[in-house]
Amino acid sequence: MALEIDLSDRVVLVTGGVRGVGAGISRVLLAAGATVVACARRPADTPVAADGREVDFLPCDVRDADAVQSMIAEIVRRHGRLDHAVNNAGGAPYALAADASPRFHSKIIELNLVAALHVAQAAHAVISRQESGGSIVNISSLSGHRPSPGTAAYGAAKAGVDALTVSLAAEWAPRVRINSLVVGAVETELSELHYGDADGVAAVGKTIPMGRLARPEDVGNGVAFLLSPLAAYISGATLQIHGGGEPPAFLSAATAAHSADSANTAHS
Repeated sequence: MALEIDLSDRVVLVTGGVRGVGAGISRVLLAAGATVVACARRPADTPVAADGREVDFLPCDVRDADAVQSMIAEIVRRHGRLDHAVNNAGGAPYALAADASPRFHSKIIELNLVAALHVAQAAHAVISRQESGGSIVNISSLSGHRPSPGTAAYGAAKAGVDALTVSLAAEWAPRVRINSLVVGAVETELSELHYGDADGVAAVGKTIPMGRLARPEDVGNGVAFLLSPLAAYISGATLQIHGGGEPPAFLSAATAAHSADSANTAHS
């Protein structure tokens, strides 16, 4: 029998699920049959849909713990349950650490780390009481695993998300699984703000072993796997979706010849 992901009886919350990476996650989960509730501070200009079905939108500022609690209660009121939550909301504009204000740093960490804890805690209160349990996926970033100049607070927050993931996985097992996706560069409608025009996006893609930036649906596929029964024994894990990562900069600057002949000579 072919393996497939069927989430047709599951209710999933995707924070920030109406734009960019979040919209891609929502579309994949809709295609897998899930009932998707997407939250953001404001709705998308065009409803997020797949296979003739749309997300159920709820406005929420996930930095507000009381607002998060109210949102989770409304999901249960509308749908009777909550099976999974995806902590996708986040991001940061470019700002050098020495120049940004203390308030700016606090807001970035609040959105990218503290808000994820608010959502996880509120979701856990519902999921842990259900006989079937459920899971939470945190969307983390490669910025939390290598230097992140210009987005230092964001990188620190995402490193915190991965640390939070393993701690909650230990606390909340076996009823609630929790994992994180470490995401690299993604091509979205806002890519130009980070990489410039189409030539800039293509140039960045050439630095990635897979030869391109990720698409939002690539991230969505990883989420769908981690939410599915196929990942029933996976918790406290980080799944890297970065196309092979970022080769270290020193390789571009090195003068050594990296050929089969020179390698054979070095080991003869």
